[in-house]
Amino acid sequence: IPFYCVAHTEFADKADFENALLEILADKKPDLIILAGFMRILSEVFISRYKGKILNIHPSLLPKYKGLNTHKRVLAAGDKEHGATVHVVTPDLDSGKIIIQKAFEIDANDDENTIQQKVHKIEHVIYPLAITQFIDSEFQSRRFSQH
Repeated sequence: IPFYCVAHTEFADKADFENALLEILADKKPDLIILAGFMRILSEVFISRYKGKILNIHPSLLPKYKGLNTHKRVLAAGDKEHGATVHVVTPDLDSGKIIIQKAFEIDANDDENTIQQKVHKIEHVIYPLAITQFIDSEFQSRRFSQH
């Protein structure tokens, strides 16, 4: 799988960074863009180019706890469960169609660190599953649209 590393810190602003990404992607015509640890909010212009083809993994059971500091927020709220979600990226932060979620029970002795470790284990299971589901779905829709 080809990959490219584009450091946002090497660009004057978000638009220049996204234009560099779009330039690379335009040539490759990707069927799917997978964000993991990306931690940047993509513009509506960028997302609209690849509408429905960008997946992200988020460390909460969306729609709860969009954005940052999810583990701290879950503990502060006294939630009994936490988890991770793979979703389609839309212009609205962490609001796209949910592809897959997995939860775990929060233990009384859990802290931010132990919760983060549990979430990472879940993420490593559900992201490949979500990608497989996406690929299978795309394959089926292409197969049937050709007949």
